Amino acid sequence: MNASAPNRGRRFGTRARPAYGWVDWFLTPWAGVFHRLLDRIDQGLEAGSIKASLPDGTHRVLGGRAGGPVAIVEISSWRALIRLAMGGSAGWYVGWSRGEWHSPDPVPLFDLFMRNRRPLGEVGRSRGAMRRVRRLWHALRRNHRSGARRNIEFHYDLGNDFYSLWLDPGMTYSSALFEEPISAAQSLEDAQATKLRAILNRTGVGPGDAILEIGCGWGSFAQIAAGAGASVHGITLSAEQKRAVESRMADAGLDGVTVSLTDYRDVIGQYDAVASIEMVEAVGEEYWPAYLQSIAGALKPGGRAAIQYIAIDDAIFDAYAGNVDFIQRFVFPGGLLLSESRFRAIARAHGLTWHDQREFGLHYAETLKRWRAAFDAAVTAGRLPAEFDRHFVDLWRYYLMYCEGGFRGGGIHVAQVTLIKGE
Repeated sequence: MNASAPNRGRRFGTRARPAYGWVDWFLTPWAGVFHRLLDRIDQGLEAGSIKASLPDGTHRVLGGRAGGPVAIVEISSWRALIRLAMGGSAGWYVGWSRGEWHSPDPVPLFDLFMRNRRPLGEVGRSRGAMRRVRRLWHALRRNHRSGARRNIEFHYDLGNDFYSLWLDPGMTYSSALFEEPISAAQSLEDAQATKLRAILNRTGVGPGDAILEIGCGWGSFAQIAAGAGASVHGITLSAEQKRAVESRMADAGLDGVTVSLTDYRDVIGQYDAVASIEMVEAVGEEYWPAYLQSIAGALKPGGRAAIQYIAIDDAIFDAYAGNVDFIQRFVFPGGLLLSESRFRAIARAHGLTWHDQREFGLHYAETLKRWRAAFDAAVTAGRLPAEFDRHFVDLWRYYLMYCEGGFRGGGIHVAQVTLIKGE
């Protein structure tokens, strides 16, 4: 258990506030404006539907033209729609946190917005002054060296005692790789081990070979690689993770693993292989060339890099990157999903060829569902550290549901790829 940090659960987002009836009374004459926004959403739903109840007592079904998820949403305050129109997904979360809208299961709603991402266009993205303010805020949290360390600490140094409550026993905070069809009979721990072995196989290393792991997490991959006879140098910017990895390797009796608090831009030396599992999402588009240059520089000629990454549909990347969404605003400052085509072109420019890409987005949806069930069980049992209040619990649960819906909607996917350095 790490030392108590009184602020670690309270630095996230905005606190819930009660709805004030007089504001909605004032907004009632403008109900037609809100219905026109709903008309726009209705037109953009080519698949699936939303059954909505509204503050004026009316009920509407949006979409319903083709099969897909059915979301049930109760909007108790018109302010929820104002927040959606002006603040996008971040504003929609604020409305939820303040009780302005409710759903018995928000996952289908997030699925719908992602599934219909192209016809919906800018619905769900911030605009006007709100967009400019949030873009400025995001720019101030760029992933230069000091900013990257600060952003990583914000998310990962919530504490090993927190993450251990809901991750699998191996403490792997990335998508698992399940057998297909996905079945509840397969444990998350087993599916995570399958994913880690798949990454190790991609590196092509054998006993005595050296692997650099960029973003080593809590050491699950390093343990498997070291157990196979490789030597591993893991790098992280999280002091919490470094301590956990060192303790884990000592307990396992593995002396082939070293871990350091090192920025990927400061890596020196060459290795037989590189592994990086869902770390690149914390880099930012501005720094993709530096990240890939570091991989190319760290690899011996002919060496392989095994990368697991999350990408968003190229067709909406510019709109996504030009905004600040819920995840960036409240959960992971500085984060950005990949544009696969742009990232691949930069890899090629650094002498890295792209091989054997495998996508498995629905596996991430299942992983997130399992994490949420474990998180809910920990909350119900009262096992969450005392510093994490009700507001934080609600935000984290929303985060897990939001991400699950995104993967189910297909606009984001997770993939593994092997990058090979030329001889």
